[in-house]
Amino acid sequence: MQVSVEDVSGLTKKLKIVLPDGEVGKKLNAAYKKAGNEVSIKGFRKGKIPRQVLEKNFGEKIRTEVADEMIQATYFDALEETKLDAVVHPDVKSFDFADDGTFVYEAEIDVRPEFSLGKYKGIDVEQPEIVIGDSLVDIELEILRKQQAPLRSVEGRSIEEGDLIVIDFQGFHDGEAMKQVIGNDYSIDVGSGNNGKEFEDIFLGLNNGEETSRTVEFPAGFANPVLAGKSIEFKITVKDVKERVMPELDDDFAQDVGEEFKTLADLKEHVRGKIREQKEEVAGGDLADKLMLQLLDSHDFEIPNRLVAYEINALIKETENNLERQSPGMTLEAAGINVDDLTEQYKESAIRRVKGDFLLKKIAEEEEITVDDDDLEKAFQRIADQYGMSVPDVKQYFRKQEDFLPLMNELLSEKVLSLLKKEATINIVAADSESQDEESSAAGDDA
Repeated sequence: MQVSVEDVSGLTKKLKIVLPDGEVGKKLNAAYKKAGNEVSIKGFRKGKIPRQVLEKNFGEKIRTEVADEMIQATYFDALEETKLDAVVHPDVKSFDFADDGTFVYEAEIDVRPEFSLGKYKGIDVEQPEIVIGDSLVDIELEILRKQQAPLRSVEGRSIEEGDLIVIDFQGFHDGEAMKQVIGNDYSIDVGSGNNGKEFEDIFLGLNNGEETSRTVEFPAGFANPVLAGKSIEFKITVKDVKERVMPELDDDFAQDVGEEFKTLADLKEHVRGKIREQKEEVAGGDLADKLMLQLLDSHDFEIPNRLVAYEINALIKETENNLERQSPGMTLEAAGINVDDLTEQYKESAIRRVKGDFLLKKIAEEEEITVDDDDLEKAFQRIADQYGMSVPDVKQYFRKQEDFLPLMNELLSEKVLSLLKKEATINIVAADSESQDEESSAAGDDA
């Protein structure tokens, strides 16, 4: 095997691999012999079909299969020989069975960038202090009251905020029924915001059994892209209306929530602790983001274009999957989303992901951080707990390399970020009272 390397750009290399005629001949002979024993051609017995007849009828297919086999078998050896650190699979540009019996193929690869690490320990970051006001605790208690409240049918009044209703609906856009905007026996918690305030508000004042239509002007930034920026007419039938009978907020209520709570004060303390855990988790994510932003700003190096394209495609695929979950059968095209616009939208995020991944791996090498069996076992247990699976089932899922490698990469990144957090200089700053008020208001809206 002969291997030569040509620079295409800073990180892109073109490999030219030449396989000797003897090796190529053996592969072709074996492929034609196998085909002769398997295919049927009128006038010839299996195993007795002349080579020239096979070449005429199946030559292109056989040569393509042999080419794929030889490329797969020799590509990694070629990388080993050239000592190139490829970060993506090869993009095979051409292959040819030459007249002299050799097989020649060319493949472009992107290699890992080489750069020096700047400062990554002792990074200065600011972090707001965690403050849990009574208003946040009250909001969570109201959510618990709603969850614990029994339901009763509404009589003698129209729908109000806080009611639970069951409806049939069909959405129309420009007079055409929308196949993705339809629901039968659909439940709505009016005022919760789970279905968007714009949609939920149209039911206020309606009565049980009422059939009507309402038009909603959805903003351009609405969460569901099928509805975003559109004027939708909804034909509605209200089939059931119930209200919550809210329990008193006292010691009896606390005991109904859980036998571990003897008094309302016990429940409040528990709720305060849960809020703190959530805020600490969010703060940990914010801290990681701030550290990564500083690392990205202080390190300038070229990254492989193919990896950026891969990340963009992954983000687009994630968007497609989200659409499918929201509306089965929904596609980007049906949602009015232009792939080129989405590609441009995700470009900067993809660049940051790729660059950040290289930085974290470089720090891992510098600090000799690796993922060991104990890390994996903890991760398997965490995933099992999160999705209600058994650990053996989780391990079975990650048996395939294409699933296992991303998990390993995620665990390595977590360990590096843990080091960066530990070594960072964190300056706790007083929480802005105005932002706290906004947070409390937002939490109330979510409730």
